[in-house]
Amino acid sequence: MEIVYVYTKKRSEFGRQCNFSDRPAELHVDILPDESLTQNFIEKNPVDRGTQCVQEMSEHEINTERFETDTRGINHIEGGWPKDVNPQEVEQVLRYRKKVEKDEMYITTIQQLGSVMEHCIRQNNAIDIYEDYFADLEIEETEETPSAKTINVFRDPNEIKRTATHLSWYPDGARKLAVAYSNLEFQRSSADTSLDSYIWDIENPNKPEFTLKPVSPLVCLEYNPKDVHVLIGGCYNGQVAFWDTRKGSQAVEMSPVEHSHHDPVYKTIWLQSKTGTECFSASTDGQVLWWDIRKLGEPTEKLIMDPTKKGKMENAQGVLALEYEPTIPTKFMVGTEQGTIISCNRKAKTPAEKIVAVYKEHIGPVYSLQRNPFFPKNFLTVGDWTARIWSEDIRESSIMWTKYHMSYMTDGCWSPIRPAVFFTTKMDGTLDVWDYLFKQNDPTLSLQVCDEALHSLRVQDQGRLIATGSHTGTTTLLELSDSLCTMQRNEKALVTAMFERETKREKILESRQRELRLKRAGQSAQGEQDEEEGGPMDEEDPVARAEEDFFAMINADKKKRDQLKAKQEAEDEANAEKKDEDGKEKQDNDEKEVEEK
Repeated sequence: MEIVYVYTKKRSEFGRQCNFSDRPAELHVDILPDESLTQNFIEKNPVDRGTQCVQEMSEHEINTERFETDTRGINHIEGGWPKDVNPQEVEQVLRYRKKVEKDEMYITTIQQLGSVMEHCIRQNNAIDIYEDYFADLEIEETEETPSAKTINVFRDPNEIKRTATHLSWYPDGARKLAVAYSNLEFQRSSADTSLDSYIWDIENPNKPEFTLKPVSPLVCLEYNPKDVHVLIGGCYNGQVAFWDTRKGSQAVEMSPVEHSHHDPVYKTIWLQSKTGTECFSASTDGQVLWWDIRKLGEPTEKLIMDPTKKGKMENAQGVLALEYEPTIPTKFMVGTEQGTIISCNRKAKTPAEKIVAVYKEHIGPVYSLQRNPFFPKNFLTVGDWTARIWSEDIRESSIMWTKYHMSYMTDGCWSPIRPAVFFTTKMDGTLDVWDYLFKQNDPTLSLQVCDEALHSLRVQDQGRLIATGSHTGTTTLLELSDSLCTMQRNEKALVTAMFERETKREKILESRQRELRLKRAGQSAQGEQDEEEGGPMDEEDPVARAEEDFFAMINADKKKRDQLKAKQEAEDEANAEKKDEDGKEKQDNDEKEVEEK
């Protein structure tokens, strides 16, 4: 039974009715031109007028209301079926379809549509609308100045601002950005401080697209590369949680406190696995824990970051940076609060064998650690006032490094497109872009993103978009110029040669230092023996001796190069004289032949 309610209104309430009728045009007023006005004008022939092909803009500015967009779902209900057919019943649907397919009207309509479609298909087969007409045309390379422009700014919507501690890009295209917010200043956060973190649509900075509600502030947050709806997060209280955006803002599951980290979780990374549910986390409590999100009751494996390889918690160093390369699934690296980089092998049998190598060069904590996407043997570390590039073959020292800056460095990462480009952020709010093929002493591009410290940095997989998070929770999205996100000609070969050259140089210096250490040890032992016997002692300064040996080596190399240069010049001079003699002899022979003729 249908319930119908009819609204009625009197005709008199509608107002007077408008009646229109057709009639021919009528002339009401005719104003003749005033010839006396022509004296006020100067006649020009021809008349030049300037025209612009762009739209004319107003010279004035006004403040308009901000346009806010919102994402809402639409409930699609299947309809159009007759009343006697239930679309949920498969048999009734099949019976109705057979009935319609036998209808003459249906057959006629399909035949008419078929002829139209056949015409379109033949057109597409005859003309390739996607043909690239200028595929063989070489593009002239232009020297473009490296630059970047700000696209959007996403601010923490809460009154009490927090630090944007970690960023993660949406795996399927640069459409969304997940930002973890947390106050890392111990015991300084207010009770009214929000715990929420957000997922932003990069085209809508006014309002977060999705809110994540953890029980403790998120220090890190990472998208699952195999499932765009799943995120893993590390909390300030040491717990690990994962979210499924299809199931709401609350965490689907969290690790129990007794089996979690004891300090904030600074990094979580998804592992390369068949299920796509395995991950591992690192914390300043000195542990690395492996998890499976299908069962977060306890970690599947744990490793204590003890550089002495004894596996004792009292020797463990707090982990701030974690690196994992999917192409090397058994290896991972950590950067510690003490400035140490530890290379580990997960598949080793004992804890001592799992810690493969220890690199020590930074004075302060290592805030960022990442392998070069094109050369996995070389990795970048950021800590204290400098960024360093390492080779796995050299443990004593990094092969390349930036100068020491006045401001503390906070984060860094490689470009996924160009092997020679990497990015760093500093406490003074500066984003530096380094291109080591262009210059090595100073950054190629330095941008003052904001007036406060930048704490996090993430580059999108296509290499064009870069996001930075600041101390008060402001996330700035920048777009790089083509020169910074387009592979240069022979760039991989040049970077390979550069890394190999610097690695070879460091190996030579390392072996030389080892020889000097052994020599000094032998001389100190000889000095002690002479002292006991009452003989003379060699009091030569070892630093001065090392400098003398180093410059002697350089001078010997220079002398060798000068000799090779002189030898080459002598050979060139001899070849030139021989060429002149051959030319003179040929000329004489030609003259002789002419005389004989």
